[in-house]
Amino acid sequence: MAEFHEISPNASAGAKTLNWIDNRFPLSALFKAHMSEYYAPKNFNVWYVFGVLSLLVLVIQIVTGIFLVMHYKPDAALAFGSVEYIMRDVPWGWMIRYMHSTGASAFFAVVYLHMFRGLMYGSYRKPRELVWLFGCGIFLALMAEAFMGYLLPWGQMSYWGAQVIVNLFSAIPFIGPDLALLIRGDFVVGDATLNRFFSFHVIAVPLVLLGLVVAHIIALHEVGSNNPDGVEIKATKDAKGLPLDGIPFHPYYSVHDIFAVSVFLFVFTAIVFFAPEMGGYFLEYNNFIPADPFQTPLHIAPVWYFTPFYSLLRAVTTELMYVLMACVVLAAVVALLKGRMPALFKAIIGGGAVVVLAMMLSIDAKFWGVVAMGGGVVILFFLPWLDNSPVKSIRYRPSWHKYFYAVFVVDFFILGYLGTLPPTPLFSRIAQVGTLFYFGFFLLMPWWSRIGTFKPVPGRVTYTAH
Repeated sequence: MAEFHEISPNASAGAKTLNWIDNRFPLSALFKAHMSEYYAPKNFNVWYVFGVLSLLVLVIQIVTGIFLVMHYKPDAALAFGSVEYIMRDVPWGWMIRYMHSTGASAFFAVVYLHMFRGLMYGSYRKPRELVWLFGCGIFLALMAEAFMGYLLPWGQMSYWGAQVIVNLFSAIPFIGPDLALLIRGDFVVGDATLNRFFSFHVIAVPLVLLGLVVAHIIALHEVGSNNPDGVEIKATKDAKGLPLDGIPFHPYYSVHDIFAVSVFLFVFTAIVFFAPEMGGYFLEYNNFIPADPFQTPLHIAPVWYFTPFYSLLRAVTTELMYVLMACVVLAAVVALLKGRMPALFKAIIGGGAVVVLAMMLSIDAKFWGVVAMGGGVVILFFLPWLDNSPVKSIRYRPSWHKYFYAVFVVDFFILGYLGTLPPTPLFSRIAQVGTLFYFGFFLLMPWWSRIGTFKPVPGRVTYTAH
């Protein structure tokens, strides 16, 4: 049985209330463990604000979603009209709807920046592999949540976008048609699909998302935060066992986060009030037209945060398949000639290459496009084991590594932009080159991450007071 702590009869009402709660629930202990006595590196920079911004946007999405569900009708005949009702007749309904739609784009913006910070400073390296895996799980759940929510307005782009994406699952050999039918709940996107997506968007996926967020934070606070130097602050402690290069998260970084939240809300509200559609990137103009199964839009494209992976899908053609097969053969030959391994392993590599080539020749390119689109996300899960660099942070890697990362970012933006445009021969060729670079960046990382002259990593974090 837990020991009860007594408090002075002369204590304030607030102190007595807190003591009463602490005797029954570890509120103060949790605050100390995760805030006031959680020591974070003292050299955090602006890149470390996107975690708390992601948490803020999650709260915005949950709160606005609750109010939207009060008036939304998950019925194919009523869904579009209920959204119009929210926009026109519900008091402040237009603002809640625009906060939710802008919040979706803001969520992906801050998550992409948060993940790129982890990529730059090696936050996925030992001992933070689980932190990274939970984060990638959050990203995957977020994509599922956004995709299912995108259908709910039941506009033209919602309907046809869902039609295209769900039909892609039918390209999977053997189980594809049945899987697509299971997802739709019907032979075409219709009322059954809308009800399924609504259920997952409102209940199932948010529960998974919240669970992953909690696991992500717990795992982070167990091993401690990374920093721009990639130095473990727990390695150097004072006589009391406190990190010499750490400071309590509260109040030092909580104040920084409050400032970051203020700046973010200033930009967020400016978009909500003055540019909620963001030129058609946040809310497409076709989505203000009721869904019509008999009239296909001239150009179907997903929302901007899906377009890089949509470009990977469209880039895989029969022509690119021959290039990929040549890459498989080249990789197998290099591994067999250069690798020092037993004959059994060489046989496995050779046999695996033959099986892959046979599959690529026998299965349609449409399926491999789906694989490329999914693989663009799944490959992120393997990042902790792909990076063989002797240092974590980009600060102490060879200078050309920085340019390589910059090219990767440019490539990601180009793929994203091409995904918003109708395909042309020139754009398709550019997307194919971008796709090869995207996957080459990760698949060749075990090789290129070791190359170059690395700078010595300091024993303590580098920090200049400001």
